[in-house]
Amino acid sequence: MASTQQNHTDIPAADARSWLLVSAAHSRHFTETNAGAADAVIYDLEDGVVPSARPTAREALHLWFSRGGTGWVRINPAESEDWSRDLDALEATPGLLGVMLAKCESAEHVTETAARLPAQTPVMALVESALGIERAYDIASAQPTFRIAFGSNDFRRDAGAADLAPALSYARGRLVVASRAAGLPGPIDGPTLTTAEDPLTDALTVTRTMGMSGKLCMHPGQAPVINRALSPTDTDIDWARQIIDRLGVDGARIENGSDLPKLARARTISRLATVFAPAPMA
Repeated sequence: MASTQQNHTDIPAADARSWLLVSAAHSRHFTETNAGAADAVIYDLEDGVVPSARPTAREALHLWFSRGGTGWVRINPAESEDWSRDLDALEATPGLLGVMLAKCESAEHVTETAARLPAQTPVMALVESALGIERAYDIASAQPTFRIAFGSNDFRRDAGAADLAPALSYARGRLVVASRAAGLPGPIDGPTLTTAEDPLTDALTVTRTMGMSGKLCMHPGQAPVINRALSPTDTDIDWARQIIDRLGVDGARIENGSDLPKLARARTISRLATVFAPAPMA
């Protein structure tokens, strides 16, 4: 029997920073321990698998889940034949943590997908086109939508945009505002394909300053860099502690309205510092 060792940590998906995409075409990916640094693992049935190999990938993934494995799955675009086949394969799968819906362009795509899944299965909408960006708030407001992710590479191809932060700032900002307005966690940024740390660090500066709180990755080695960049720093944590000590965790010592946003930010930092704290040694 194949090992069912988990490839992800216990970070809640709403706070997950690094989302590692791995092809479902190779069953060895299900048990590789080098994926363990990522907060979440997404087994890919879309671009990571050639169409002719998808039936075998679905069978392998179903077997993995039936033997106790868990994870997210990226499924093919709504209304495609592969979308329907993906959902058939996942219909009664224990261990499915959620699905990422590729090339999502409407709220209906989300709700139609959710209707084919076990009740309460989270759906992450992967927005990859100009139409999807323009409909971002509708997509974010759909009841089953859990988080939004930015398919930056496909978006660039669709919009003819360069791979430069200014060229993609509108799209990123649109997803950030839509997520916030709909009460969702911060969106997940698109992947940086290079494995070199300096370009990834530069890209993460854009991710963080735009207000995004996660990032897709294609290589396990990128996950620790992403996790560090999208976690509160020691300076952030010290500042948050001072603010909370001065104002009170419940705001009992607030003297004017300008303290309210400071306290809200401090409480967020304090919560995330707790969520991301290393697990105690056994």
